[in-house]
Amino acid sequence: MKAPGRLTALVLTAVLGASGLASCADDSSSKPTVAASFYPLAWVAEQVTGDRATVTNLTNPGTEPHDAELTVDQATALASAQVVLYEKGLQPSIDAAIANTSGETVEASEFASLMTPKGETNTDPHFWLDPTQLSKVAEGFTEVLAKADPENADYYRARFGLLQRRLAELDRDWQRGLRQCTNRTIIVTHNSFEYVGQRYGLTVVPIAGLAPDAEPSTKQLAAVAKQGKDAQVTAIFTEPLTSPALADTLARQLGIKTAVLDPVEGVSADAKGDYISIMRSNLATLRSVNGCS
Repeated sequence: MKAPGRLTALVLTAVLGASGLASCADDSSSKPTVAASFYPLAWVAEQVTGDRATVTNLTNPGTEPHDAELTVDQATALASAQVVLYEKGLQPSIDAAIANTSGETVEASEFASLMTPKGETNTDPHFWLDPTQLSKVAEGFTEVLAKADPENADYYRARFGLLQRRLAELDRDWQRGLRQCTNRTIIVTHNSFEYVGQRYGLTVVPIAGLAPDAEPSTKQLAAVAKQGKDAQVTAIFTEPLTSPALADTLARQLGIKTAVLDPVEGVSADAKGDYISIMRSNLATLRSVNGCS
């Protein structure tokens, strides 16, 4: 994490730069600008705005949102955005810079219902893995955007209506797809799938806590191994953007395989899918590993 002084200087520079650019721009022809803190929120912003606004994702592809640091260009986009969509507490660099934006801010947890998993002291930020929660955040964002850009308000609300229906369909597919499974326990590398467990009736056993780089103790690993044996799980789930080392070790110990379950926190630089397709891929993986029919 950058030192506060360095970060503040970076953002102030961005603000000044943004002001200078704005003075030279033709306001009548420029689109409204939106800054979104990481992939799921940027995806929502893009779905709602369509071609009527410019959306900047403040987390580079292939980067864990927890570890993201703002570049000068991203700080400029944040400072000058008319609407900023973010989640407080997930990304310290964005939390520190958000006070410098001149636009409206939409904080995701004002609309999503965050949970605190058993054994954790902090709330779980991964609400977007429940499509119904993401839909609530999208609705809140849409209303703030509509007020910030009233000329396009009807357009934004219409696109949100389409997005709402797509997310509801995704949720129904997950409900149906996981209704009948021979195994309802999943072991994951870090505690990012509790919303999936809560919404779709799965028992989630994390190797580590909410932080993706957390190191579990030997006692924790032994407890996870026992739960895996007792539940007769057939795979340990790894993630695309984090090291699979612990999962590989535990899988070898249990004599089972590993599979990839994507928390959709970010996408790799060469990703070909989007939130909907990644979530459908996750569903297919769970159905295959957990014997769902």
